[in-house]
Amino acid sequence: MADLQDPRSFADERSESRLYVGNLDIRITEAALIKMFSPYGKIISEDFLWHTRGPKRGEPRGFAFIQYSTKEEAKLAKEKMHGRLACGRPLMVRLASEKYLEEAAAQNSSKAGCNTIKSGTTSTISGQVSRSAKIAAIKNKLKALDEERDGAKKPKAS
Repeated sequence: MADLQDPRSFADERSESRLYVGNLDIRITEAALIKMFSPYGKIISEDFLWHTRGPKRGEPRGFAFIQYSTKEEAKLAKEKMHGRLACGRPLMVRLASEKYLEEAAAQNSSKAGCNTIKSGTTSTISGQVSRSAKIAAIKNKLKALDEERDGAKKPKAS
């Protein structure tokens, strides 16, 4: 249960019950998504993302977020729905906080000489990413961006 005195505990509990759903076919509607995920618990909200500009404006972006009322419901939905085919495509279902860390680690590991963060080594007992691991991932990303920017400013020696 969230500690009402500490707003961070509510945010942590909320992020533990929020799922990232990716690799969605453009034919999948918001209603279809809710119908697919509702058997696993009470859905509090869903954010279906759309292209807001450019040639694909108004088309689905291929991912969404689903907020369950409890982390247990979210974990059950993740277990049951990850890899399941929808319109011929396997769904990517993760806790939203896991998705962020994996993207940061993938971006950092593509840079030579950067310290990489692997989600398996920075998880806490509950399987969630620690706050310090998230901060480290952000710092590494900023460092990599600074290195790219500095490299673009300096003329290359021939």
